[in-house]
Amino acid sequence: MGLQLLKAGTSDALTLNGISKRAFDSDVSFGGPSAGGPPGYMSVSFHTKMARQGHLYKLTEDGLIVGGAILFLQGDALNIGRIFVAPEHFRKGYGSYIMQEIESMFTGVKEFTLDTPEWNIRTNSFYTKLGYTEIKRDRGFVYYSKRKEE
Repeated sequence: MGLQLLKAGTSDALTLNGISKRAFDSDVSFGGPSAGGPPGYMSVSFHTKMARQGHLYKLTEDGLIVGGAILFLQGDALNIGRIFVAPEHFRKGYGSYIMQEIESMFTGVKEFTLDTPEWNIRTNSFYTKLGYTEIKRDRGFVYYSKRKEE
């Protein structure tokens, strides 16, 4: 079975919330000013709402949830709101797997967009390595884009 990126249901929200909290709080070890994350990163009701609206995805390894993503499809563009992996699974290629799966799942998408904090050296180098191009910086965030080759 291995790794799979699947749409998450409301029953997955509690597990994904816990992983999200641990993943984003770990950024403090990689230059983060303090423990914390994007809005709703540690809110079960936020993750439940994202699941209800069809934006929440789960990364499973042999059926166990090890990470997640929140994705927003807008016409032929997809905003990758966030991806996260349980800290005990860092540096195993799971983040790259999530990104590759997102890019292959959404066949009609022409452009993928995302943003990440300027201070996060780890995520900025990760997205650049995956072929994302910086389009702007604003209010402490770096905005990236990747266009699909036609």
